[in-house]
Amino acid sequence: MARIIPISAASDTKPETGTGITIPPPLSLYIHFPWCVRKCPYCDFNSHEAKGSIPEQDYLAALIADLETALPQVWGRRVGSLFIGGGTPSLLSAQGVDALLAAVRARLTLSPDAEITLEANPGTVEAAKFAAFRSAGVNRVSLGIQSLNDAHLAALGRIHSADEARRAVELALENFDNVNLDLMYALPDQTLGQARHDLDAALSFAPQHLSAYHLTLEPNTPFHHAPPALPDDELCADMQEMIEETLAAAGYEHYETSAFALPGRRCAHNLNYWNFGDYLGIGPGAHGKLSSHQGIVRESKRRGPRDYLRGDFLQERHLVAAGELPFEFMMNALRLTEGFPAGLFEERTGSPISSVADTLLTAQRQGLVAMAAGRIAPTPRGQRFLNDLLQLFL
Repeated sequence: MARIIPISAASDTKPETGTGITIPPPLSLYIHFPWCVRKCPYCDFNSHEAKGSIPEQDYLAALIADLETALPQVWGRRVGSLFIGGGTPSLLSAQGVDALLAAVRARLTLSPDAEITLEANPGTVEAAKFAAFRSAGVNRVSLGIQSLNDAHLAALGRIHSADEARRAVELALENFDNVNLDLMYALPDQTLGQARHDLDAALSFAPQHLSAYHLTLEPNTPFHHAPPALPDDELCADMQEMIEETLAAAGYEHYETSAFALPGRRCAHNLNYWNFGDYLGIGPGAHGKLSSHQGIVRESKRRGPRDYLRGDFLQERHLVAAGELPFEFMMNALRLTEGFPAGLFEERTGSPISSVADTLLTAQRQGLVAMAAGRIAPTPRGQRFLNDLLQLFL
């Protein structure tokens, strides 16, 4: 584990770090909202069931204080995208979102065309807020519909119905011209035909972006402790192949492991992650990555909302050791189906691509990556066996 650097010493400490970054990469801002109506049994995110009313005003004040504490780390840098995730951020009032975005703009320079995303769940009360969210400055919505089958929604512990999901999608598209739909597949007792029906139903709305996630049993979740009956590996592979082929035929670009977009509608915020850009994270459990001439600093915020509301924001901050950077970079960049230009590795890590040349050649011999015209990309085999590919860089 990388050693922890005291806040006051972070800018003065040089040992055990990677080479400094000459040109800071693009910067994004992530804001975490930790509450939801009900914790889903598959979810391992830092989310907490709301017990009674949410302390919205106190929470917004804490977020602003957290942001102000972090400002010296990003002075003079422009923010290209902002993502409000959770939890269920759409539980915030429209006035709360408006106040939050105004506070951000007063303290940071947002690009004029900054992508501003809000995650939402398809409850009808939340969906009715979409017009107000748009007026507040949100220009992209990500809807967690997961399925359009009531039985599968119940198995996943979702609180909305398929009809509510459809209505939420309609309302989102009435108010936004940039909408992502989250779908899951390999659900309990799901058949290939049911997965296809979910996908066809989602495509009938022609969303600009679609994310398709394989349900996984994450540690410390109810599904991990009491696993449901899931499709076997062969059926899961058939579902994945069907999803990729169907979306390609519908004109969607498969640009990242689980992400598909119409031309020009790729998620700018997530692309910054995958291209090993910088991001500032505020809110309980939020993570950040910031580059400087000293190296790359990672930080995380306290996970518990109570601690956070008391003003106890920072959990950990450390400089990333040079030996960890190749894996960290590849863990992100090799999720992109088109890969990355070789020069990006040095630009983002401060180390030459020659430092991982032997590993890349090994991956190439195993048929996991292709290297041509100064670009490095996972092969279809590398995309299927991404974990095996990444292990080579550990």
